[in-house]
Amino acid sequence: MIPLTRHQIAWRAAQDLQEGAYVNLGIGIPTLTASYVPSDREVIFHSENGVLGLGPKPRPGEEDEYLIDAGKNLTTLVTGGCYVHHADAFLMIRGGHLDVSLLGAFEVSVSGDLANWTTEDPSFPPGVGGAMDLAVGAREIRVLMEHTSKKGGPRILNRCSLPLTAPGVVKRIYTNLAVIDVTAAGLMVREMVPGLDLARLQTLTEPPLRLAPDCLELIAPALSPAPSPAEAVA
Repeated sequence: MIPLTRHQIAWRAAQDLQEGAYVNLGIGIPTLTASYVPSDREVIFHSENGVLGLGPKPRPGEEDEYLIDAGKNLTTLVTGGCYVHHADAFLMIRGGHLDVSLLGAFEVSVSGDLANWTTEDPSFPPGVGGAMDLAVGAREIRVLMEHTSKKGGPRILNRCSLPLTAPGVVKRIYTNLAVIDVTAAGLMVREMVPGLDLARLQTLTEPPLRLAPDCLELIAPALSPAPSPAEAVA
């Protein structure tokens, strides 16, 4: 079993974005997603720091030090994209104009509760950012995160141990091991990396898991770039 890299998690999430969708990219793994949307599909990416029409990561030599995403990573602007005032970026969020928000998380519960703004570690400052606005303003919340903590403990829990960003908002979870839907009947495993079975995945997940009848192998292309320190959050 070979877990996905962070870039591969972002690639997998990008494949589910629909043509013409307005999508916010949160700090962490989600900021990588704009680089992996299929070339024949138009997705309009939003960044809370005031960008509409966020593009993929810049190629070497084409960086603009004044153009960054919500995670302070260098980015690009697609043709027709624009900069907006920070307040206008939040009006787009609060006004219900975003179809999807892709967010990082520290923990997600069986009922879709989201905890992504603090670890309560004094050495790791909290950062609410726009997560609370996005959790209630975007039409759908999908989380991108590693399946377990650095200590190997589960991050998908019966009940979040960290302060909540919002209750019951997460609809789908993309991890380095699986794609899991949050449903009224519990957690449904849609895809798993080759070599992993449900029994093994269950040992890394606190709530009970159910296997979708049409569960697929989670196979991603080889993607070599390593994330920057800013991208490695959540």
